[in-house]
Amino acid sequence: MPPLSRPKRVLNGVRDVLRPRLGVDPRALAALRIALGLLVLADLALRAPDLVAFYTDAGVLPRELLFEIYPTVGRLSLYALSGSVWWAAGLFVLTGLAALALVAGYRCRAAALVLFVLLVSLHTRNLAVLNAGDSLLRRLLLWGVLLPLGTRWSLDAAPDATAEERVVSVATAGLLVQVLAVYLVNAVLKLRGSAWRSGEAVRLVFGVDALTVGLGDLLAGFPLLLQLGAHAWLALLVASPLLLLTTGRARTALVAALAGGHLFMLATLRLGVFPLVSVAGLLPFLPSAVWDWVEARTGRLATRARSEKSRLPHPNSLPPDGVRRVARTVAVVLLAFVLVWNAAGVGVVDLSTGGTLDPEERRWDMFAPEPLSTDGWYVPVGTTADGDRVDALRGGDPVFNPTDPSDTYPSHRWYVYLTDLRRGDQLQEGFAAYLCARWERTHERRLDSVTVVLVTQEVRLDAPDRTQRRTVASREC
Repeated sequence: MPPLSRPKRVLNGVRDVLRPRLGVDPRALAALRIALGLLVLADLALRAPDLVAFYTDAGVLPRELLFEIYPTVGRLSLYALSGSVWWAAGLFVLTGLAALALVAGYRCRAAALVLFVLLVSLHTRNLAVLNAGDSLLRRLLLWGVLLPLGTRWSLDAAPDATAEERVVSVATAGLLVQVLAVYLVNAVLKLRGSAWRSGEAVRLVFGVDALTVGLGDLLAGFPLLLQLGAHAWLALLVASPLLLLTTGRARTALVAALAGGHLFMLATLRLGVFPLVSVAGLLPFLPSAVWDWVEARTGRLATRARSEKSRLPHPNSLPPDGVRRVARTVAVVLLAFVLVWNAAGVGVVDLSTGGTLDPEERRWDMFAPEPLSTDGWYVPVGTTADGDRVDALRGGDPVFNPTDPSDTYPSHRWYVYLTDLRRGDQLQEGFAAYLCARWERTHERRLDSVTVVLVTQEVRLDAPDRTQRRTVASREC
């Protein structure tokens, strides 16, 4: 066999370097698929109690107001085709079925695509209840459409599926770069904030009583521990490029440390499923040795037996060359978009549109460059015909100084919505109108008016917090 030419030797050397760094074990893709499907199901379960409030014309954002505030994005939602409860509930059920198909690994690419479209529809129906976890979940699903998610641990898997080599493609590179961008952009933004460099940032975050839950309320009383945590998390974010640069045990250790940080957030802060979505995004970085260890201790996961009667091609049959070329082109475009968009988000390039797709407004800036340092809660004061004052959202008497401000938010989505409410007059008027209509549907006594009062409390370290009140909306019912 003739010796390879110098260019070919160089190319093979580059491939040997990139393959273990940009490739993904097919079992990691299977774990990602299962995790994303389960997270969508969990998210739907958490959203379901607020289906009427957030996704119908009887809620805080009826379609008329949706189109007024978001004239373009709002019309992308399938939920906007009807304002009825039954339509929204039907789309919830359809989304759940697509998520179940993804978990089971049935027609994985089609399930991921359908689920992506349905999630875009759900999210664009009410942008005021979204957080970074929703954006990351959508993007992971979109990359999943371009990846062989069903080659292992799925109904789509071939009966003789074994430990295939790592999947290496533009799509696997895009998936890994997408996740890395979250950490890298957040690291850059945090380094620009003095509170993170000094270590006081986490103390400020845990000083926001409406945001802390569970262990967070306990840890808020240990400032030194929180200061050490701030430095440790910032160090992990700065080290995040090692997710791509390292392999083997070093990469596994970094994944474990980042995942541990997210689980700590889950146990202490009101962030919904965002920490778990972040953990799911780390699964593709785990090397094959981890999955060998998992299979060795859990036994081979059963795959679907091939039906003797079925003559149809297997779902994982290779697509035609034309389809593969299109998929590769789409992956290249998406990867370029990820790189340019995140570069714009930190100001490296100017991509500001001045509209609803400004990278400056949709970057990975969780608690950065400076953390949230103002606690706040709403007191929607309803006045009845006989002059009584009631809490128009939660019932009972209005409470301006709650023992625990987190109790004033019915759910995580309400926390996100009411926090976002501080920024928009139109949303505030919609909230007041919803309170009037909701009270009339559920109570015999009619309200004459609703006044929405925002109570804010500036978090000051080692000093008493400052509390202020202001009326943000007032409406005759």
